Amino acid sequence: MRIIPSKFIALLFVLISSNVIAKPIAVDLKPEPYQKETSRWLVRLLEQLHYKPMKLNDEFSEKIFDNYLETLDPNKVYFYAKDIEGFQKYKNQVDDAIKSGDVELAFNIFTLYIKRIQERTNYALAVLEKGFDFTINEEYYWDREELQYIETEKELDDLWRKRVKNDYLNLKLAGKEENKIKDILSKRYKRIAKRVSESNNEDVFQYFINSYATLIEPHTSYLAPRTSENFKINMSLSLQGIGALLGTEDDHVTIKKVIKGGPAEKQGDLKRGDKIVAVGQGDAGTFIDVVGWRVDDVVEKIRGDKGTMVRLSVLGEDDLLGTKPHTILITRDKVKLEEQAAQHQILKVKSGNNEKKVGVINLPAFYLDFDAKARGEKDYRSTTRDVRKILNQFNSDGVEALIMDLRNNGGGSLIEARDLTGLFIDKGPVVQIKNSRGNISVDRDTDKSISWNKPVVILTNRASASASEIFAAALQDYGRAVVVGERSFGKGTVQSLIPLDSYASNNEHAMGQLKLTLSQFFRINGGSTQNRGVIPDIRFPERAGSDSYGESEYENALPWTSIKRSNYNMQGDLTREIPQLRKSYKERELLNPEFSFIKEDYEYYNDLKDDKTISLSEEVRKAETKKQEERKIARKQKREAIVEGELDPLITLVSVVYNSEDDAKEDEEDAKDDEDELENTKNNSEPDGDFVLKEAARIVADLVKLKHEKLVAKTHDKVENKL
Repeated sequence: MRIIPSKFIALLFVLISSNVIAKPIAVDLKPEPYQKETSRWLVRLLEQLHYKPMKLNDEFSEKIFDNYLETLDPNKVYFYAKDIEGFQKYKNQVDDAIKSGDVELAFNIFTLYIKRIQERTNYALAVLEKGFDFTINEEYYWDREELQYIETEKELDDLWRKRVKNDYLNLKLAGKEENKIKDILSKRYKRIAKRVSESNNEDVFQYFINSYATLIEPHTSYLAPRTSENFKINMSLSLQGIGALLGTEDDHVTIKKVIKGGPAEKQGDLKRGDKIVAVGQGDAGTFIDVVGWRVDDVVEKIRGDKGTMVRLSVLGEDDLLGTKPHTILITRDKVKLEEQAAQHQILKVKSGNNEKKVGVINLPAFYLDFDAKARGEKDYRSTTRDVRKILNQFNSDGVEALIMDLRNNGGGSLIEARDLTGLFIDKGPVVQIKNSRGNISVDRDTDKSISWNKPVVILTNRASASASEIFAAALQDYGRAVVVGERSFGKGTVQSLIPLDSYASNNEHAMGQLKLTLSQFFRINGGSTQNRGVIPDIRFPERAGSDSYGESEYENALPWTSIKRSNYNMQGDLTREIPQLRKSYKERELLNPEFSFIKEDYEYYNDLKDDKTISLSEEVRKAETKKQEERKIARKQKREAIVEGELDPLITLVSVVYNSEDDAKEDEEDAKDDEDELENTKNNSEPDGDFVLKEAARIVADLVKLKHEKLVAKTHDKVENKL
């Protein structure tokens, strides 16, 4: 069995489509008059304002040409080699086409693309009717990204025969009956052809221009008029229903992010990178296959009234090709601001014969209610305000150390990243910002007050990005916190939306917007968070698939660089403590079975990730599936056998004294009287199953102990000197 590495895309195209099944239709695609002016303005803005401007010339033209073809046919399963050869005449014309706005070549390529998809659909349907012999041990090469385009129709037919055979076998192994399998796959293939055939002139222009824009830098993109008009509402709607952001990968709609505080995060089973195979309504409704659907069509199926249920049939990001999908049942709800706000808990960490009180603040985002603040409301919500209240409560409760849990925090308000840093330092610079002209500004904390002067650990993972990285880097540079966990995402750039209508010579047709990278963040020590991320002082083992996620995985991401160090005074000194903390952690890591599981999964993933083939023999696949099931069962049995009190004494006991979400649950329980549902809700920082948080608690408890020993030693030295 083979693992398909996760490949995240930089841009989510929001397209509108009907769910009605339709036959392939003839298309008449050609550039719109307004697109000529749009294209010209895009070139000017990208060349003059972008942080990393790139001259549009013949050399860049070839790259855009290749990127456009890769956007349309990334796995090389539609176009023939002769098609690509025929397109070569356009290779050095792309730059001139975009500059002039005469982009007809993009439409010519797309028109043939539609024809090829319709041909493949017809062939797939014909092969499906013939049936397959699953006793033959042949292999299907599922990842052709690095291979050449296929020369002949016979070769392409054979590839598609194997592709359809694999789709069929996947459903067969999942327990589907023959008639049902044929029905599902027939609808799937027709849907893919229909989806592409219904592409309009705006869609084609957006695909083509983004082959240019995203090639400059992955966070730069063009939003066509319809996309731009619905951008806000679609982003808002995607946060309703189950609380997840969706994207696409090949023919699958995937989970890009699980929103903190939302129904999916509370239910706990849906993970970033999961592929949605089918959607069912209610706790027993019929599943509808959604492979090949557009994102907005899948969102329509998932979205629904609060309190209703939706079932998702999903494949995990690191599941082997051919793995049987698992079902996740989620009760729809609306993500509330309160549920995304900072949550906190108090842990008790055993340390020798003593116990340490450790506070945890789980921060899902750097939020700020700009509208309420602008209206002058005194109680407007913000990250800094909420965290300050929690820290004051921790001080009152005698909490000795703090964990700032920034896992899966994708960022948010830069103002809040700065102000939150200010709660831990007296005053000084927090982040440096360099614009496209080379000018550098420094964002500073000017408030001398400190809300927390005790030990701090910051917990990060690969999904900690942007504002999270600014905050973590600042406290690391000031010597105020020990950063533990995984390397952060590495997004150190700033984007702005530029409405192109402002540049239009007439307003007869909207032109859309340009999302443009204008600036880059730099740490106060002069280094960047870009590409490299924030490197933890104590790194936990890498998880399977982590090498395919993060800014560094974009081929055209801005590189790491540095500028002059800002003028700041250290607020702490952890140079002696960090090596000792790392040593103690390493001793526990070797003894903690959960960390061993991570290492096993990582090695297993690496052993298989480069194999691009899969067997089409039912017997072989069943044997491989059985091995996977046995592996899962063995892992489950190992976990069930683990009793914390029976672990090595070095792995000290961590228990919950207080959890703010328990209060919210009790309030909700009183209101809904739904005890069973509440017992099944899960929190990312629930220590019972969160061994990463437990280890962070042990590290910060060790830090408290070392700080105390250091203080005692200093006091002793002073006494000795006086004597």
